[in-house]
Amino acid sequence: MNNRSTQSQLPFWRSRAGIVVLVFLGVAGFLLLYEHRAHVFTGNGILIGLLALCVGMHLFMHGGHGGHGGGHNHDGPSKEEKD
Repeated sequence: MNNRSTQSQLPFWRSRAGIVVLVFLGVAGFLLLYEHRAHVFTGNGILIGLLALCVGMHLFMHGGHGGHGGGHNHDGPSKEEKD
């Protein structure tokens, strides 16, 4: 088994590119919070509420359309309907 076939079976977040993305997002988030700490940590509940609302909507709304990567074809009949 070559290296390319084993990498294609890994989830994205466990691949080399995924780890780089996670580290970049972590550093960017830290710097963003550090530079804007006067706004975030001084009782600005509206900002924190909006961010929490966005994250919550993203997590809970994915149940409505099957999540990421469903790829189901709903146009044609299923195998059970054909037989």
